[in-house]
Order: sequence, then structure tokens, then C-alpha cells
Amino acid sequence: MADQTRQAEDEMTGAYARVADAPASWPVRRSQERFRGAKCGMRTDWVEMPGTNGEGTTVASRDYLDHPGAAVVVAMDEQGRVLLQRQYRHPTQHTLWELPAGVLDVVGEGPLATARRELVEEAGLRAETWHKLPDFFPSSGFSNERIHVFLARDLSEVPAEEIDFVREHEESDLAAEWLPLEEAVRAVLAGRLHNGATVIGILAAHAVAADGFATLPVASNH
Repeated sequence: MADQTRQAEDEMTGAYARVADAPASWPVRRSQERFRGAKCGMRTDWVEMPGTNGEGTTVASRDYLDHPGAAVVVAMDEQGRVLLQRQYRHPTQHTLWELPAGVLDVVGEGPLATARRELVEEAGLRAETWHKLPDFFPSSGFSNERIHVFLARDLSEVPAEEIDFVREHEESDLAAEWLPLEEAVRAVLAGRLHNGATVIGILAAHAVAADGFATLPVASNH
């Protein structure tokens, strides 16, 4: 225990303490929305940036996807299996095996509430225990989308009459498989799974499974 404490102290005084993402905002001279669809839009910002060789400033345009974000659920049953669902994704021209997920497109609904809702709608499941896994920006040079990942355990089925949701389009063709976490990790490393949130969620859950998820923070809606 003493060795672990010293290691933690050493980490916080070295490079580990300096390496952490932080909010920042460079001045925006002008911003223009180029397109707005049902879920997201495209925007151009003219951003004030350092000049050549750090001398003075310049203004450069940056186009990006304006996205509300999403929530993803690693749903794990009592046997240590995770739920994967196969869904057609037209932009990629692939069917992909993914974790249950959804866009944060309901006004006033936080990431955890979205995760709970999507688990019910897509999988017909509720979870009593929720923990937070690392969130991430899937394409930080092109989009402001932030994906929040949660681990959901102590699952129970939701009666069909309690589900107020009609699957349509891609979701009407969902297929589901329960895969042991170790096998899911092997599928990731073998290049059988390609959805970014699924890859990160599975590897993150596996990384913290050794101690029974004791080091994971309890999920909240903030």
C-alpha cells in the first residue's frame, strides 16, 4: 500500500500531472452556420490564431460539425457479458456491431438520462448500477461532438407495454448478441469491431474489471 501511495505521488509530480486536457477558447472573429439538419449542423468559425513563428496573430477559418453529443452504454450482465447490437450505418457502407447509444437530442436531458432512455428503447433493459467510463471527442479536428460512456450493471428486462418507443429505419433491423467481455476485447484487437465508441467502451470496461470496477466513479447527470 505504501509503494502504491509513493507511486501515485511520483506520478502527480512528474509528466503525468502536466498531461491533462483542459477547456480553452481562442477568440472567434466571426461564425456562420452553413447547414442545419435534424441532428447536427455544419459551421465555419474564423478563429484568431498565433502568427507565423509565433509573431503576432492571424485569422484562419475552421469548418466543423456542430453536434449535441451522444451517450453510450456498456451493458454488462451477471455473467460478465456485454450487449452488442448490429446496425446499418449508411455513411460507412457497413453494418457495425455497436454498444447501445443515442444522441443528446432531448432538451434538458443529461448524458446519463439519455443513456438510461436509450438502453430501454434499444435493448428493453434497465440497470440499477451505473458508473462513468471515460468520455471522448471522436473527431476533435472536425467535430465538437463529445461522447459520454457509461457502464450499466444489475440489468432487468422492461415489460414491452412500458416501452413507449417505435423502432424505425435502421433501428428496425437491429440484431443483438451477448459477448463475454474477454471475447469482446479479442474482437476489438482482431479488427472485427470498428465503431469508435464501442472500441473505447469495451477496452475501458476491461481495464477496470480486475478490481470489480471499484475505482470507477458513480455516474451522475452532470
